[in-house]
Amino acid sequence: MFSSNLKCACILAFLKLFILKDKITLFIDFFYPPFKKFFSLQTFRYAVCGCSNLLLDIFVYYISYNFILNKQILDIGFFAFKPHIAALFMAFCISFPIGFLLSKYIVFNSSYLKGRVQLLRYIAVVAINLLLNYSFLKVMVEYLHFYPTVVRIFTTIFLVTLSYLSQKHFTFRERKESN
Repeated sequence: MFSSNLKCACILAFLKLFILKDKITLFIDFFYPPFKKFFSLQTFRYAVCGCSNLLLDIFVYYISYNFILNKQILDIGFFAFKPHIAALFMAFCISFPIGFLLSKYIVFNSSYLKGRVQLLRYIAVVAINLLLNYSFLKVMVEYLHFYPTVVRIFTTIFLVTLSYLSQKHFTFRERKESN
């Protein structure tokens, strides 16, 4: 049941984004001129899309941790997840497809790579980020006793630069122009 609902949500998000991609791009680009001196248009779009998806991810994490899981262990029978780890995976299920679609259609829309190659590379980069997020949460919350949401925010901020560079130069690579 959960799997089919997730598939439907992903398909719906894809359709909405595909229909709205030009409107989203125009909206983001409208705010670009004051930042023109500091960022390329692509970097600005990445920042806006990334921050939007990050805020969604943190919001879903917070709601999952505090209200859905009620700060309780999630026992799935053969394994029990601590609430801060379960909330991380719950937020991931929402932010992953949205992040890919925003990156593919709004930020890095001139990549020459096929969509399935982009998706596989995106999965690899996101898996590394997820592993790092998991590791930081595990150490900072369970051993150093920091508050989970704060750790999640700082961990994510740390990984943004790594993610941008990976997405730009690996996942959504563009052909170099010859002069």
